[in-house]
Amino acid sequence: MVGLPFAGDGLVHGVFVGLGIAAALAFYAYEKRRRGLADDRLWTVAGFAVAFGAIGSRLFTWDFVQQPALEDWWTTGDRSVLAGLVGAWLGVHLGKRITGYRPSTGDLFAPAVALAMAVGRFGCLLTELPGTPTGGAWGMVLTPGQAALFGAPAGVGLHPSFAYEIAFHALAFAAMWRWRDRLPRPGDLFVCYVAAYALFRFAVEFVRGNNELWLGMSGPQWFLLAMLPLLAWRTVRVFARPAPAELEGQTA
Repeated sequence: MVGLPFAGDGLVHGVFVGLGIAAALAFYAYEKRRRGLADDRLWTVAGFAVAFGAIGSRLFTWDFVQQPALEDWWTTGDRSVLAGLVGAWLGVHLGKRITGYRPSTGDLFAPAVALAMAVGRFGCLLTELPGTPTGGAWGMVLTPGQAALFGAPAGVGLHPSFAYEIAFHALAFAAMWRWRDRLPRPGDLFVCYVAAYALFRFAVEFVRGNNELWLGMSGPQWFLLAMLPLLAWRTVRVFARPAPAELEGQTA
């Protein structure tokens, strides 16, 4: 598979990110209606999630030394999906606190986020460094000009790491579409999705080509390792706690 048709093109990348957000909001509206949730405060919460996701994706990757100016940081600075997810999570909680909306919204957001990621990552696939060399003849092959742009080798197959991620999120969305009403407690769907993505993202980082931070692992991998105890605890609670019906049977 030859090269990147839009290497380094921020406009193309931004278009796909916008399409991903639009798809997520459309699904959010559909799921909100399907569940009979007519409370308009849910749109305020969604707005906080989108806004804080955009801010978080930039804020938590701001290099004050390389890009001290606010305008440069916002327009051309690094962005991180993981940082964006953290920002969106904070935005949801802030939006719920401000509006006074108390029920869990995780089951609404989880499939929508997966859909946004599956669509938005096409922007990364078409414009960014694909990954590390595959060691074989297959993979994405950069032209000399594209290789110079990213400081990567030309003429060798590179792991299409973003294609791997697109496939993961598409499969996650399909799974959540099928089983979104089968988990016993509100919010469990979101916990399972985030835990699965954390494991996948940690593994795919080995072929993504991000700079190593320490001990052969990248910054995102160290962040995920730091979050591992919390994610493991939350995931165990999903499957270890008795379902509401079981609790009723014990107290009947």
